[in-house]
Amino acid sequence: MRSACVEGIGRTMTDLEAFVALNMLPRVGPVRVKKLLETFGSPQEILQARRKDLLGVQGIGAEVAESITSRDEHCCPAEEIERARKFGATIVTQGDSSYPPLLREIHDPPILLYVWGALEKCHAIGVVGTRKPSHYAVECAKKLAYQLAYAGLAVASGLARGIDTAAHQAALAAKGRTIAVLGSGLDLLYPPENRELAERIAASGAVVTEFPMKTAADRQTFPIRNRIISGLSAGLLVIEAGTKSGALISAAQAAEQGRSLYAVPGRIDQPGAAGSNRLIQQGAKLVTGAQDILDDFGLLFPSTPDLARPAPPPDLTTKEQSVRDAIGDDETPMDAIISKCGLPTQEVSSTLLALEMRKLVKQLPGSRFVKTQ
Repeated sequence: MRSACVEGIGRTMTDLEAFVALNMLPRVGPVRVKKLLETFGSPQEILQARRKDLLGVQGIGAEVAESITSRDEHCCPAEEIERARKFGATIVTQGDSSYPPLLREIHDPPILLYVWGALEKCHAIGVVGTRKPSHYAVECAKKLAYQLAYAGLAVASGLARGIDTAAHQAALAAKGRTIAVLGSGLDLLYPPENRELAERIAASGAVVTEFPMKTAADRQTFPIRNRIISGLSAGLLVIEAGTKSGALISAAQAAEQGRSLYAVPGRIDQPGAAGSNRLIQQGAKLVTGAQDILDDFGLLFPSTPDLARPAPPPDLTTKEQSVRDAIGDDETPMDAIISKCGLPTQEVSSTLLALEMRKLVKQLPGSRFVKTQ
């Protein structure tokens, strides 16, 4: 690690290198960097500042000043930038045009974003919920995310198990854009079983994180990343959340950021829906369909196709026909469908979802499917 840093001695850091260094330093963070920039003007000047000058900035204590003045012990920005490049990611700072404009406006915008894929300017809606959803909640997440993506909104979520995964998969099935915000670095993507899903998201949307490449996910990183999901979105939709769910943290952050808040009602005897039901009591808009959100966003569904009516089977693609044909006359487990049609698991999953949205198949509990026509 030291060699790349030594090579950089004697030349002025670029803005990108300086921001990467600040982002990697312990105890610094976005709010303090914002204050330091107001005082010193550039990231390079912050890193070159003397300890006493750093201590003269409000909110900068001895530990933060020490972290900055001893930065070579904590990070090597040249190596971090090269690590991101080899991974296939770009690093976007607040001064870049591709940095999400809504995210730039929050109280504590990320110093930078590692972007795997491409961030395009578009309206986004955050979709979050429990990691252990009921069958009803999964169905709601799939239907709503599919329709929102189909209508042109980017679906932002956290790539977590449960509702997040269902939302991302549905947006992909709709051939829309989706953004996954990680609570880890790209090199240690979490959860690991969603690696293939992340690759598919990066191919047509973006996987983003503010954490350095080799940062592991932990209890602290998830609440930190949640503010990004709501921050880059115009609104946040909560689908099933218990009273201690991390989705409620996202909801609180969305409210602080001035974002519109939506929630899907759950059964009153379902503990896992108590938090999302409470959000509705507290003023979140009750959502019964995607149009409730689109009306707020000032958008309308495209005229084609009508999601309320199934498209006739002759309109199926070769892949869709293969997957549908793999479903027998009785309830068919997903494993049997995958085995029969010979396609990768993720492709089968997204294709089944597309067929489900067109009312050509129906999912039953236990990942079993039946034809509806």
